[in-house]
Amino acid sequence: MSAHSDTVGENGQNGVNTPRSVAETSVLRPAKVTRNRSRISNGQEILPGVDQRLAIARRYRDLVAQIAIDQGGLDRCSETRMQLIRRFASGAVLAEELEARLARGENVDISEYALLSSTLVRLANRIGIERVARDISPTLSDILRRSSP
Repeated sequence: MSAHSDTVGENGQNGVNTPRSVAETSVLRPAKVTRNRSRISNGQEILPGVDQRLAIARRYRDLVAQIAIDQGGLDRCSETRMQLIRRFASGAVLAEELEARLARGENVDISEYALLSSTLVRLANRIGIERVARDISPTLSDILRRSSP
């Protein structure tokens, strides 16, 4: 290959109209570790663009936290499970709002309420309604640390 060639062919040969920069940069490289994550991924914000002081936002946040604890804690929940938990919390907040309207004597669309209730049941079954106990028993290294003088 000449030093002045602007194109390279397959396997680095001259003559094909592939710019050298494309051929050089199309080498497979390991993906960079992403350091810039969204505020949601970092756990700093759970509902973007929503005033977190609102009662409904606080209730949503409390439900997500409590259900995650029931599942053994945030560190034991996959992202998929957390997404299901968030959807369940959203539906639960909506159901509570409908129930409050019903208790105030306001009209409620019973088919909307029934559909929401059925959705919550399906989500609860996917998440799992049994509490997951966190193992708090000491590890062997904990026992050895305690027993060493």
